[in-house]
Amino acid sequence: MDKMDAGGMNGAGDGTHYSSGIDLDLDGDSLREECGVFGIYNHPHAGAVTAIGLHALQHRGQEAAGIVSFDGRRFHSERRLGLVGDAFSDAAVIDRLPGDSAVGHVRYSTTGETLLRNVQPLFAELDSGGFAVGHNGNLTNGLTLRKQLVREGAITQSTTDTEVILHLVARSSKPRFIDRFVDALQRLEGAYSLVALTNKKLIGARDPLGIRPLVLGTLEGSPILASETCALDIIGARYVRDVENGEVIVIDEDGLQSYKPFPEVPARPCIFEYIYFARPDSVVGGRSVYQVRKKFGQVLAEEAPANADVIVPVPDSGVPAAIGFSQHSGIPYELGIIRNHYVGRTFIQPTQTIRDQGVRMKHSANRSVVEGRSIVLVDDSLVRGTTSVKIVQMMRDAGAKEVHFRIASPPITHPDYYGIDTPDRNKLLAATHDLEGMRRYIGADSLAFLTVDGVYRAMGYEGRDPVRPQFTDHCFTGDYPTPLTDRSGAVGAQQLSLLAEAS
Repeated sequence: MDKMDAGGMNGAGDGTHYSSGIDLDLDGDSLREECGVFGIYNHPHAGAVTAIGLHALQHRGQEAAGIVSFDGRRFHSERRLGLVGDAFSDAAVIDRLPGDSAVGHVRYSTTGETLLRNVQPLFAELDSGGFAVGHNGNLTNGLTLRKQLVREGAITQSTTDTEVILHLVARSSKPRFIDRFVDALQRLEGAYSLVALTNKKLIGARDPLGIRPLVLGTLEGSPILASETCALDIIGARYVRDVENGEVIVIDEDGLQSYKPFPEVPARPCIFEYIYFARPDSVVGGRSVYQVRKKFGQVLAEEAPANADVIVPVPDSGVPAAIGFSQHSGIPYELGIIRNHYVGRTFIQPTQTIRDQGVRMKHSANRSVVEGRSIVLVDDSLVRGTTSVKIVQMMRDAGAKEVHFRIASPPITHPDYYGIDTPDRNKLLAATHDLEGMRRYIGADSLAFLTVDGVYRAMGYEGRDPVRPQFTDHCFTGDYPTPLTDRSGAVGAQQLSLLAEAS
């Protein structure tokens, strides 16, 4: 396709290549990462740096990746289904992303289908020029806004809630672009961390509660916005600070400006960034994720001790908590389960029998550690429980004398609507079974969870303040911090998905 002048976009990457990187989850027994965003301003290799930054954020979304760059005259877009390494390892692809500013996105779909048209950053032509935006989070009024916009004549191109933001900015009557952007944000409910690119500015924004993370960094004087500090580390950038809850940051040739357009409220970042989503080597909200997860394990050992011979982590997410449990309890830590990191992500399971072998492809028992011993399995969370059933049975097949299960987070009793793909409530094991019922279901000799107060104590608080909680912890408590407008409007889809027919 021909390149277009400033405000226009080179779409050569849209629709021409499909890489195979979609994770076929065997039974949905895991929390699915939401998304990751990255942006850089005034760097001669902005596209390449963005690709590397996205690679560090790959854990936040493995379905698709995209980059939009601007070279002073034209916007350029490359969007792919699959992993960052598959999509952007070819130098020819990076060469199609010239310019000194870029934004990028890795995606796991919590709204919208896995289609190339949903891959972000999304791009639109506005009267002020081109506008690209990438979104981490989920809008709890996205479908309501979308239906309203369509009724008013909007023509939609994707099935993702992020497109609503493009339409709202385009329709704002405010004179300045930043005012139009803020005008759009003030109509949103739910969770969002955004990176946006115009022909003059790099913009970052967090929702008023700061549910999803966003950090500011610098690389040789070039400002950077990213979901996590690990994306700064991989490119040798320096962490400057977190973008604050409710803050909008505008970066242009005049420097950096900070706007606070919302009433000031206490931040409530999502607790699952610490439990599961953020990479262990990241620092979120001033806390080392790795050290917090170890502390979860230590407090879990205080609250739910076990008489056992060895502590075994469920890899990889259970490792830091298992180390903490071992250190507090004095029970040796051993790798009783070995994870195969090279299982093909697109392996096709043609029969139920083969599908049932999926956990053995990913995890194998280390019999020399397990056989004849009482073990404590430590994992970060329990969702449906189906994988836990297989892990427990694997340990028994390897000769474990007793299998005790410890979960380094509270029972998940409520679904998420802020960018985490959790099952409907009737499919959450803790919402449909009491503790003894869950223990029987997974086949363990004992089962215990970290308490909600234990989470807060591990985070350095005395406990959960019933008047003003410090974190967004609705999956454990049912305390949703924002209106659920779409759900109250009888939208029945999991994650309030914007399905294809809604477009």
